[in-house]
Amino acid sequence: QVQLVESGGGLVQAGGSLRLSCAASGRTFNYYFMGWFRQAPGKEREFVAAINRSRGSTFTADLVKGRFTISRDNAKNTVYLQMNSLKPEDTAVYYCAAGSTVLGRSPAAYEFWGQGTQVTVSS
Repeated sequence: QVQLVESGGGLVQAGGSLRLSCAASGRTFNYYFMGWFRQAPGKEREFVAAINRSRGSTFTADLVKGRFTISRDNAKNTVYLQMNSLKPEDTAVYYCAAGSTVLGRSPAAYEFWGQGTQVTVSS
């Protein structure tokens, strides 16, 4: 298994930026494809972005496309989510996740999850 710990969340003003990090341990990091999800109060968990093992392919949800960028550093066993031009509707708990079978948008494709980090965007 792999353990995931998110960090980098916080309170930011609308239009600002945050960089989330997800540190992995327990198994070779580059074995997994990685994803970011978020969950706002009263809402279902939704897909944000994902990246494959080779770092050659990424995809991003339409709602954050052009503002958020996913990347990974296999040497550091870390995946990142750079968030720019933040909006109040981006407020949520952000989770990183790891999967070993397919790269996908569904939470069901991911086997391991972090505890989440809170991102709050004020207007």
